Amino acid sequence: MPTGPADLLAELPRRLAEETIIWLATTRPDGRPHLIAIWFVHVDDALWIATGADSVKITNLRANPAVSVSLESGMRSAVGEGTARIIAPPFPRAVADAFLERFDWDIADGSDADMGSLALLRLDIERWRR
Repeated sequence: MPTGPADLLAELPRRLAEETIIWLATTRPDGRPHLIAIWFVHVDDALWIATGADSVKITNLRANPAVSVSLESGMRSAVGEGTARIIAPPFPRAVADAFLERFDWDIADGSDADMGSLALLRLDIERWRR
């Protein structure tokens, strides 16, 4: 169960259902941060991100699974800290369905015309803060 300020935790379910972009921070092998805005879905109390299997994010997370995330609105900050797991296809059906419904993006077979092979990130956020 994530921890954080009560008012932030109260509004998180709505924001995670409505917002489409999350900022994801990973750490490069040399210690420099890598920050990217990316689509996400919220399913089964986890954040899910689909990305190219050979992306910088995946390379970074293979070495260090720690992540920080921030919801897009800087006026109402919500910063999460947690860990990521890399999921290979086949992807969980509920997650693939959520991407299809929210973004009209079919990730079910683990491939994308532009990115090639996909990996799925499951982000388990332990702490939220403002």
